[in-house]
Amino acid sequence: MGSRGRRLLRAARGALRRFAYARPVVPPAAPPRPRIGWALGGGFARGMAHIGVLKVLAENSIPVDALAGISAGSIAAAAFASGCTIQEMIGNARKVRWRQFARWTLPRLGFATNERLEVMLREMLHCDTFEQLSVPLAIVATDISTGEPVIFRRGLLATAIRASSAVPGLFAPVEHEGRPLVDGSIVCGVPAAALSGFAVDKIVGVCLNFGRLNHRPTNFFQVVGQAFQIAEARSELTWRPKCDLVIEPDVSRFTWDDFDCLDEFIDAGESAARAALPQLRELLANPAVSRGPVVAKEPAATTQSS
Repeated sequence: MGSRGRRLLRAARGALRRFAYARPVVPPAAPPRPRIGWALGGGFARGMAHIGVLKVLAENSIPVDALAGISAGSIAAAAFASGCTIQEMIGNARKVRWRQFARWTLPRLGFATNERLEVMLREMLHCDTFEQLSVPLAIVATDISTGEPVIFRRGLLATAIRASSAVPGLFAPVEHEGRPLVDGSIVCGVPAAALSGFAVDKIVGVCLNFGRLNHRPTNFFQVVGQAFQIAEARSELTWRPKCDLVIEPDVSRFTWDDFDCLDEFIDAGESAARAALPQLRELLANPAVSRGPVVAKEPAATTQSS
């Protein structure tokens, strides 16, 4: 072999060696999307607006990595986390009436008991316990003897939801491990803090705004409702700064027991959630961005006038 052939052979051998030992070119990995936690506030019948919000999330593939709920929000959150479809949630909500979840009783600690709610929940939910849920869930109640929040993250769902939904004065407290528990809305209107421990990067709160305080109650139920509205207004300073985004369906024109207005509630939730889609997508696209709470409300054009 001549010198020229040897040079070609050495060049080929060097090229082969460089190819064999070359490090593969790996494209830079995309940053992981932020985990989104959802905090659903209370509202009694108005809580059906949460279905509209969840419907928009499902239709637009907006992630729900963890949930926290209070009162009516705990029911919607548990249904979603247990694997109920939106259509199942709508069908179940359409059947809800007072007698399904409440029974009048001799007043001692409340005019009614919500024991029947357990039966309704067993028929509605796909799971019985927190441990069986497909999405992590926290439910907030209040210890009426101490004023402390009680956060459920394990055990029976029905017990936690009953406690979180026991409106004081109306429903008797739910006894759990020696503690008398009532509606969680007393200590927090939107349970953003309960999402701690679920490793979420962003928190979205859903607040069912009752409107301005400018109404003189004329019956017992309005007194209770007004008291909750005052308590929730005072608690905003505790939960709102914890949220990266707040969605506020306009349900102010409805009363606490408007169970016949399901379609209107769902429309209000859908409208507010659709208005929030640009902010939600920005949260997902910019995981490092941290900002104060942005409020996404239902567009004024969709609000019905009385």
